[in-house]
Amino acid sequence: MNDVSPPVDPYQGYRALRDDAPICQLEAGGPWQISRHADVHQVLKDNETYSSEVSIRPPEERGQPTMLFSDPPLHHRLRKLVSTAFKPSHIERQADRITARAELLIKDLPRGKAVDLVTTLAAPLPVMVIAEMLGVEDGNLITFKNWSDAIFSNIGEILFGTPSAEAEQAALEMNGYFLEQIEAIRQSPQPHLLGRLIATKTEEGHLNNEELLSFCRLLLIAGNETTTGLITASARIFHEFPETLHAIRHNPELIPTFIEEALRYYSPFSATVRRTTRAVTLGGVEIPKGELLIPLIASANRDERVFDQAATFQIDRNPNPHLALGFGIHFCLGAHLARLEGKIAVQCLADQFESIRLADPSQTEVGGLGGPKAMNVVLT
Repeated sequence: MNDVSPPVDPYQGYRALRDDAPICQLEAGGPWQISRHADVHQVLKDNETYSSEVSIRPPEERGQPTMLFSDPPLHHRLRKLVSTAFKPSHIERQADRITARAELLIKDLPRGKAVDLVTTLAAPLPVMVIAEMLGVEDGNLITFKNWSDAIFSNIGEILFGTPSAEAEQAALEMNGYFLEQIEAIRQSPQPHLLGRLIATKTEEGHLNNEELLSFCRLLLIAGNETTTGLITASARIFHEFPETLHAIRHNPELIPTFIEEALRYYSPFSATVRRTTRAVTLGGVEIPKGELLIPLIASANRDERVFDQAATFQIDRNPNPHLALGFGIHFCLGAHLARLEGKIAVQCLADQFESIRLADPSQTEVGGLGGPKAMNVVLT
């Protein structure tokens, strides 16, 4: 899509795929699109058949793989080393600081005129939180976010082609910055997340510099984009279903189920990627070994076979077996953090505003990776 292309709502297309071609190649030799919940769930669950090591670039060009794009045993080693830092009890301790950050950002939002919610709240809030976890000073936040944007916007090329010069430069600068941080922390231990990871030792030993850099990249990109997508999804839902904001203002206890339904309804990441390790039959379709698969998470989360009135936002939907945060060994490590940030942002918005509407709904992206890059809203 170029800059002047009209935005496209993918959900009608997803429904057509689910009904008519739930497992298909949109072009000969292309990746397989997986659109039904049951099939997407199976792909995410079976990491032995559907590998996350999908890159076709030579190993010497890839660098250390992140947990997101690695299989056991490497995945288990990395996840075991970092998972302690993401225990719900550890994340909950940050609630007051996240709330203070959110309140500070929301306090400056103008009333009654259009404002970009992405640049004023949805992007800065998770950047601030992740930066603090990694020991990045506030003065470096803009650079930090620019690195994330440059790398994330080129994720397909990074895995399957030649990254842009901008993405390569961002990766070099980010690696250099964090290598300096890592060496400084080794000399003078720090209590933040990166400091704890450097000090952590298990049966598998310490994380080496490449593994630490890989984790910083993952947290920088995935940690930011998930929450940004969740906050913008919430704002769009308040516009499309204004009764939900009214309900939350009068009954904040609805926020947890609101967040889960927001994750389902407008998933922060519309798709992921896997590669078959063997010939397999999925949903009655034979797929050869070595094929690239695109599990369409956003489609799975609107599957009428699983969700009653799937195209309708139900604030108290229960059960809600959405796949927005993944499933299986690659279930989102930062799920609790993303949910906490989302809950706090929604609570703070509901406390301050009676109405949140999109200034121009036709110009707002839906789907995609990480949500829209801009979202003008009017707050009253």
